[in-house]
Amino acid sequence: MVTAPTEFLDYRHERVQRFVAKAIGDATTPKDQAVRLFYAVRDGLHYEVSGQDLSREGLRASAIVASGQGFCAHKSILYAAAVRAVGIPSRIVVSEVRNHLASPALKALVGGDTFVHWLTSIRLGGRWLYVTPVFNKVLCRLYRMEPLEFDGESDARLHPFSGGDRMEFRTEHGHFDDVDYDRLIGLMRSRHPGMFTEGTVVPDAGSLAAQAAEI
Repeated sequence: MVTAPTEFLDYRHERVQRFVAKAIGDATTPKDQAVRLFYAVRDGLHYEVSGQDLSREGLRASAIVASGQGFCAHKSILYAAAVRAVGIPSRIVVSEVRNHLASPALKALVGGDTFVHWLTSIRLGGRWLYVTPVFNKVLCRLYRMEPLEFDGESDARLHPFSGGDRMEFRTEHGHFDDVDYDRLIGLMRSRHPGMFTEGTVVPDAGSLAAQAAEI
């Protein structure tokens, strides 16, 4: 069921419950709650790749709240769990994208400019929307990007870049009611072996914020 708690979308955990309650405040409609949770995840968690935990334990929503940071996988898992906590159906979406604004250090870590990219789909107003609560406002400012906004009515999927270019979606690997850990981490291992040279914790390639000047 796309509203049930799962191993990874463990929204009944007290940490996730506190995160959700603080984020939604006095919002009562599913649309307003989904929007507030989007910004809480987008800007409340620092976006970082180096040092992030890709173990089963590290990819649980409760662990992501405790960490306070992560990249697309972590943020999309937390958002999917958070909206389920208020009764909004959600799924994890995994795709591959080309991101031409990656720093040289990040390209070296992942093996190029094509990334396995995680986002979320949620059901609002009788239809499924793509939602990407990933790149926080501060990081976007450093990379001279416009942050991706969400109004609760339209997809928030195609991230705008200065100059009119957008992240290029190439392959979609599916929609998942929970993290299919072996399949999805296996996909990441095959595409980005450099991220797994130290087990399931991504090696330190430096802060993305510090690398912004290299773009």
